Amino acid sequence: MQNDFKSPAFKKLLDSLQQQSWELELLISGFAIFGLFTAYEPLRIGAQNAQNEQQIYQVVLLSVAFIACCILLFNLLLHVVLRGLWIGALGLRYVSGDIEFDKLKYSDRFKNYLQKRIVSFDRYIANLENYCSVLFAISFLLIFHVLALTLIVLSLALVGNFVIDNDELPKWVSNWIGIPLILFLVFGMLLTFLDFITQGLLKRNKWVSKIYFPFYWVFSFLTLSFLYRPLVYNFLDNRFGKRIIYLLTPIYIFILVLSGLEYRNSNYLNKDSSSSTIYANKENYSDMMNDGADFPGGAVIPSKVITTKFLPIFIPYSENVENRVFAYEKSLELKEDRRGLTSTNFRFSNNWSDEITTRAQKDSIRKHYLEIFNETHFFKVDSLEYDSDFIVTTNAKNHLGFETFLSLEGIKDGRHQLRVMRKKREKDTVITVIQESIPFWYFKK
Repeated sequence: MQNDFKSPAFKKLLDSLQQQSWELELLISGFAIFGLFTAYEPLRIGAQNAQNEQQIYQVVLLSVAFIACCILLFNLLLHVVLRGLWIGALGLRYVSGDIEFDKLKYSDRFKNYLQKRIVSFDRYIANLENYCSVLFAISFLLIFHVLALTLIVLSLALVGNFVIDNDELPKWVSNWIGIPLILFLVFGMLLTFLDFITQGLLKRNKWVSKIYFPFYWVFSFLTLSFLYRPLVYNFLDNRFGKRIIYLLTPIYIFILVLSGLEYRNSNYLNKDSSSSTIYANKENYSDMMNDGADFPGGAVIPSKVITTKFLPIFIPYSENVENRVFAYEKSLELKEDRRGLTSTNFRFSNNWSDEITTRAQKDSIRKHYLEIFNETHFFKVDSLEYDSDFIVTTNAKNHLGFETFLSLEGIKDGRHQLRVMRKKREKDTVITVIQESIPFWYFKK
C-alpha cells in the first residue's frame, strides 16, 4: 500500500500509531534484551580469544560489537524500567487522578515548592513518555553508529591489504590509487567525526561546507547514513533529544570506567598470576579451562595430576610464535608478509612469494619451519632435560599449535616442575629463557 505522506489520512494514521507505539517498543525491547543477553558472553569471549590469538581484525570487529551490545543493553533495560514506571503512573492516574496538594496539608513553603517542581501528575506522565520514546529511538540509532564505525575500519583495512599490500597489482596502482584512497578515508573519517560531535559545525560555514561536502557524500554511502539520516536530524533540531544525548554520554563513560573496577582482597595473591613453582594457573591445564571461555597459556598440559607414563604438551600458535621463529632464523622470513586479511572466495595471489611457487617448495619450507621451532624449544622436568619433537596440530578445542609427548619413565611419584625452555638470539648471542614453568603431580596407576 502506497501512502502519500502529505495527505491528512496518512498523518492521522501516523498520529494514531504514535499513540500506540509503546506496545511495539516494549515488545521489541523484550526480544532485543533477550538476544543481547544471549550474545553478550560469546562476544566477550570471542574478543578475548581474538586478542590472545593476535587477530587484529577480529579484535576490532568483536570489540566494537561487544561495546554496542553493552550500550544497547543499558539503554533498553533503562527504557523498560521507565516504560514500566509510565504504565504504573497511568494506572495510578486512573485510580487517583491528579495530585491534590491541598489535601496533603503541607506548609506553604513545601506546598509552593512542590507545585512549582511537579506542576501536575499529567506533566510527569508526559515527561516519562518523552524520555521513553527518545531513549528507545537513540538505542537503535546507536546500532547504525556502531555499524558505521565498523565499516570505516573495515574499509581502511581492505584498502591497505588488497590495494596497497597486494603484490598482484602494479606498483603504480598501490602508489597512485591506494595511498590517496587511504588518505581520503582517514581525512574523511576525522572530518565526519568532528562534524558529528559538534552536531553539524562543518555544515554551517559556506566555504568550509564546500570542502566538506565531497567527504560527506562519500561517507553517507560508506557508513549507510542515508538509511538513518532523517532520524539523526530529527534529534538535532529538538532540544529534548539533545538533552538526552548529553545526559547519556557521561553515563556511558561512567559505565566504561566502572566495568574496569575490581576488588583486590589480598596484598600478595592474585588469581591471574602466571604459573610458577608456587602457583598453578588454570590456563596451563586443559581440563580446567572452560569451553570457549578460556584461552590456553604459553604451554598446556592435560591436568595437574598426571597418571600416564607420558606427558602431552601443547603450545598454541600465535603471530608472536612465528615472529620468534623469524627472529631466530632470518631465512624463513618472506620478503612480503602474507599474514592479514584474506578471502576464501576470491584468490588475490597464487604464490607464497616470488621464490616459493611449487608444492614441494612449500612442504620443504614448512618442514624447515618446524625444525627451527624444535631447535629453539626444549624441556626440563626438575633437573632432567628433554629435547622437543613437536608436530603441528589442533587440539580438542580447535586451537592451532604444536604438540609433543615427554616420557616420564624414571620420574618418581610426587610434585614436579615442567619448564618450557626457549632459545632466542640477542645480537650475535643465543640465550635461553624460561617460556613457561608449570607444576604438576605424577602418580603411577
